[in-house]
Amino acid sequence: MKKMIKIALDAMGGDYGPEETVAGAVQAAINHDVAIQLIGDKDPVNAALLNHPESASLDITVIPSEGVIYENEQPLKALRQKQQASIVVATQLVATRQSDACVSMGSTGASMAAAALIFGLMEGITRPALGGPIIGLAPKTIIIDVGTNVDCKPIQLLSFAIIGEVFANRFWNISEPKIGILSVGTEIGKGNKQVKETSELLSSSGLNFVGNIEGSDLPTGSVDVVVCDGFVGNIVMKLTEGIGSEISKYLTETLKESIDAETSRVLAREIFKVTNPAAAYGAGPLLGVNGISFVGHGRSKQDEIAGAIATAKRAVEVDFINQIQKRLSKTLSTLTETGPDER
Repeated sequence: MKKMIKIALDAMGGDYGPEETVAGAVQAAINHDVAIQLIGDKDPVNAALLNHPESASLDITVIPSEGVIYENEQPLKALRQKQQASIVVATQLVATRQSDACVSMGSTGASMAAAALIFGLMEGITRPALGGPIIGLAPKTIIIDVGTNVDCKPIQLLSFAIIGEVFANRFWNISEPKIGILSVGTEIGKGNKQVKETSELLSSSGLNFVGNIEGSDLPTGSVDVVVCDGFVGNIVMKLTEGIGSEISKYLTETLKESIDAETSRVLAREIFKVTNPAAAYGAGPLLGVNGISFVGHGRSKQDEIAGAIATAKRAVEVDFINQIQKRLSKTLSTLTETGPDER
């Protein structure tokens, strides 16, 4: 009998934990054939489970933790002070192979710090990253990094490209993902020093690097992997989310005399989906660490949390971590042989 994949869920994470996290766990266990470990303060987690009597027949267990690390806390300091916090315990379960992956809707900084310290970084990675499809009009374009590394050296951006290539290959079955670097023009030589030096590295990496792309190219899906530092990536992500939210409000108000309320709600929901896929469809992986950890929006509710669990399960099934390690090793060896200096 095939062993069921086990996901450690930070039940206390997010704006609506543990009620929505527990509901998402139950939904995922029913729909995605996955075992769930609910990590959190025992009493509120068990109280939330009582709202789901069907959970008694599912492979869901509660593992006690003590405390929560919040967004307004300094992650490393909080990790030292709250060594039994829910995200710490969830990450440790994966590190000790009692779980296959962990998922949290809580503090991104805490998830990142816990993963880096407990899992460790992959060889060739100096700092972990966060990326994913952030524009719903291009649902198979991963943008990396989207906020965790605001100052990056070219060698770091190269590692982002490698990770993005593996993601596009394993999750979307794209055989040779096209990789572009976000710049102020598509012409060769356009961009700042960071972009120019990264382009040189990417050109000699053996990756399918197609050159510079502009912001206007992002919604078209013309490339599969977009490389940028977290400063730029986060601005792109927040701008996309903000424009989508305001357009939704604008159209709803403008068309309220022309369309019925239900049509208006459907329209607003669809606009939200194509501008906020990270919130609408689950979570993104922490990239460059030796373990599977997914982080979602704090405002995620049941459906998004179940989706995040399903995506984490998929990462286990496609052997995501080992595939990244193999590709990193191969590409960095190629660069060493060709002799570019490390930048």
